[in-house]
Formats: sequence, C-alpha cells, structure tokens
Amino acid sequence: MKIWTSEHTFHHPWETVAQAAWRKYPNPMNPAVIGIDVVDRKVVDGVLHTHRLVSSKWFFPRWAQALIGTAKICYASEKSEVNPNERKMTLKTTNLSFCRYIAVDETVKYTPDPEDPSKTLLTQEAVVTVQGVPLSSYMEDLLANKISLNAGKGRQAIEWVIGKLDSEIKELANSACKSTDELLSQTKKSIDDITTTARRSMDDISSKAKRSLDDIEKFRKANANQRS
Repeated sequence: MKIWTSEHTFHHPWETVAQAAWRKYPNPMNPAVIGIDVVDRKVVDGVLHTHRLVSSKWFFPRWAQALIGTAKICYASEKSEVNPNERKMTLKTTNLSFCRYIAVDETVKYTPDPEDPSKTLLTQEAVVTVQGVPLSSYMEDLLANKISLNAGKGRQAIEWVIGKLDSEIKELANSACKSTDELLSQTKKSIDDITTTARRSMDDISSKAKRSLDDIEKFRKANANQRS
C-alpha cells in the first residue's frame, strides 16, 4: 500500500476555487478525462451531495496490461459534499475499473487557508493498493507517480478555469457598460426628439394663438367702425 499526500494554496477565495473545481473538466491540461456524468444530486441540511461517474483514459505499460488487462476507458466513482456555510468542499474518488487488482481511494478537500481566509487551501490524499499480481509494489509506485502528475495538472486546470471565469465576468461587465451607454444614448435622443417636438408644438400653438388674437382685434375694430 502506498499513501500519497499533497497541499497547495490558491491565491483566490474559497467561493471562486470551489466554483472552478466544478467546472474543471474538460480542460487542455488533462485531456485524459473525457467525461463527467452526474448520477445523483441532492441537498441535505444545506449541504450539496453529488455522485458523479468519471470517465478517463489511463495508459498503462504493456507489462502492466499483461498483468491486469486492458480497457479503452476507465471509470471512477466520485462522491462530493459542498458546505457553503462552513466553506468546505470534499471530494472522494474510488476506481471502478481494474478493482479486482487495484484500489485507488483519493480524497480532495478545499477549505479557506487558516493563515489567510482570502486564500484557499487544497489538501489531497490518495491510498493506492495493488494485490493479486506480481510486481505489486512497483505498480503502486507507478500509480502514485501518475496521481502526483495528474494532481499538478489539476491545479493548473483550476487556475485556467478561474482565468476563464474572470474573462467571462469582464466580458459581461463590458457588455453591460455598452448596453447602458446605448440605453443612455437612446434615452437622450428620445428626450431630445420629444423636446424638439414639444418646442415645435408650442411654437405652433403660440403662432395660432397670436393669429387668433389678431383676428379678434380686427373683428372688434371693424364692429366699432360700423357703430360709429
């Protein structure tokens, strides 16, 4: 049995990292993961529980394939809990393929950094057990090294997703600004049009009223002349 552990600090708040963790796949850093399917999802006492099936491609050496067999696609079961009140996200993954010979149990946790709550602490632990085949210890080392390599790619993927999220937010903000500017421009134009129309209408009314007053004055003078 081999136990692999790792810690990493993200310079982003927990909410950002947790959101990125959900959107980590697919990513260009780890194309071996080809599918994520939700099996079950529910909320219990404010905690989100999710069960997902992870599909990936594992490339074993030929000598290892001769011992444990081959599979074009490998599957793993991932069960997670997200507690937004405690700001804690935990994912536990167990392999389903080759489980007759190989057992890989991995636990990943995202929590606020105790020394700086504005950052996020990632802790990972994987327990690798190979049994029933020759060279079991060597295969455990091989799998532990593979897990370590994928963990590094996973951290890069988190940063990649956060970058995408930032770009999306900026794009939305720019679109909102453009929409606001366009709305203000249209509103100003509408007000100007209304003002111009109202001014013309007032000028027309004033002109007609003046003509009416002139006509009344002429009519009054004409009547006065007739009486005299």
